[in-house]
Amino acid sequence: MTIDKGIPIKNIFYMLTYAFKELNREHYKRVETENFGNIHDMFAEILYLGISYLLKQGLHREYVDCEDTLSTLRGKLDVRATIKEKMRHTAKLACAFDEFSSNNIFNQVLKATVVLLLGCGDVKSARKGKIRKLMLFFENVENIDLKSVRWSSLRYDRNTQTYQMLHSICYFVVFDLLLTTENGNQQVPMFSDENMALLFQRFILEYYRKEHSDYGAKGSRVKWNLDEDEVPSNLLPTMNTDVTLRLGDRTLIIDAKYYSHTLQENFGKQTIHSANLYQIYAYVTNEDVDKNGYQKGNVDGMLLYAMTEKYGKKSERIKLKAGNMIYIKTLDLSQDFEEIKKQLDELVLGE
Repeated sequence: MTIDKGIPIKNIFYMLTYAFKELNREHYKRVETENFGNIHDMFAEILYLGISYLLKQGLHREYVDCEDTLSTLRGKLDVRATIKEKMRHTAKLACAFDEFSSNNIFNQVLKATVVLLLGCGDVKSARKGKIRKLMLFFENVENIDLKSVRWSSLRYDRNTQTYQMLHSICYFVVFDLLLTTENGNQQVPMFSDENMALLFQRFILEYYRKEHSDYGAKGSRVKWNLDEDEVPSNLLPTMNTDVTLRLGDRTLIIDAKYYSHTLQENFGKQTIHSANLYQIYAYVTNEDVDKNGYQKGNVDGMLLYAMTEKYGKKSERIKLKAGNMIYIKTLDLSQDFEEIKKQLDELVLGE
């Protein structure tokens, strides 16, 4: 079974295992061998296995602010609220206190996402039954509105790092099922281009980090090559690369792109997306400078597109005056994953 653009679901899982090292743990191995009918069914299984593991370790607890009316004083007394209780002729004290609780944002995100998946027709009934049983351990966890979650503000430490990958899966699910494409009055669940773009970029980076560690793969910031007396303007955009590879005095900057249409069309003519080309050109020419600000010709760039069925495989290169090369390549995500790895190896070893 495949999803958008003919990508096998199993390949999505393999990409996830590179993007999130947590998925290489033993308790996720069975995901690799199961045939899933759709991406959300696979996400449900990953969450089932991940939450099962969390429950064995114990759900994360932290002190949370609580307010309640109690028979005895606990924490601080809320005088105004207590007076209101007295006016109602109740012998209750309004208290504000801290409680060491599992009802925190880390567990709330998991519960709300599972509830969302339980209402998704793409998830098999048997799998829903399994994850529904897990929710018995979340009785004291609030079912929050996932649209209000500030994903970028979530922070993880050694006590919560196990949640990081699971929350990434939750983000994919939430984006697809809540912020989805509308078809008339019916909402159509799908693994969106936006989610695939995020996964594709992270997969490429982590693949080269793991399989070609000598290249020192990382996302880096490129400084603008300005006159030494020029003060950088706050209006200048920040140039952050998806992947920067370095070996000796050579550098390759990769910009990973995932679009419905690899090329743009104007009056029947197919061309590279101009914004993409200008972007990689800016990265290369600003990165490739010596201490005097002159081009060295030691930095190359690559636009790496996930191959779409419509346009097929593309391989082009542009040589700049200083000797820099800009490559336009496609990566076929529909092929066997070993072939995907082979193609990624050839992209850097053959350039």
